[in-house]
Amino acid sequence: MGNRLYLKQYEIGQMANFVYLIGDQLSREVAIVDPAWEIEQLIRLAQADDMKITKVFVTHYHPDHVGGNLLGFNIEGVRELLEKLPIKVYTHKAEAKYLKKIIGLEDSDMVVVEGGETVRVGEVGVTFIHTPGHTPGSQCFLVEGHLVSGDTLFIGSCGRVDLPGSNPEDMYYSLTQTLKKLPDEIVLLPGHNYGGRSSTLGQQKKTNMYMNFPTLTAFLAHMGY
Repeated sequence: MGNRLYLKQYEIGQMANFVYLIGDQLSREVAIVDPAWEIEQLIRLAQADDMKITKVFVTHYHPDHVGGNLLGFNIEGVRELLEKLPIKVYTHKAEAKYLKKIIGLEDSDMVVVEGGETVRVGEVGVTFIHTPGHTPGSQCFLVEGHLVSGDTLFIGSCGRVDLPGSNPEDMYYSLTQTLKKLPDEIVLLPGHNYGGRSSTLGQQKKTNMYMNFPTLTAFLAHMGY
């Protein structure tokens, strides 16, 4: 199966966002992760590799990841993509109401998932991991030794917990329990280029302080709570 995996990372947009294409090299199907910027360019990038976008995977609802109003500017994002392609948006159940509010999605636009579910893109399985903290329904995507982590875990840091809907206690457990239990050799692919393009979970377990606070109290104190 490993030789079927298609995985591309693109830094795009004004906030150093990473957008990912995850797919099957044999079926030529691909899912796009967090398409908030330059939608036509993203479609062309997939087409240049003869890949067909069949799904949208959303890590969380913030406008720099899905579109909407950001600092007074309207980003078309997912909404524009759905107008161009007859596809569905895969989101954690806790994020669905925010996607309706932020970018006007309807129930019929979405496939609501829970942590632990696996969705196939062609024959490549992508497992959804619920990692609340940055937002209630933040999720990561695990695919054949790679973890697309959105704004939960960055290289050397983690996502903010001081925004509406954030929860620092949830973030602590997402980092130190859910993600820290994954194998060291997994390649980390973050949602922003804030500390680099990739790492391994093993390296982050050694060097990322946010994965290594011994207690929730210590973590909360560091975060200003």
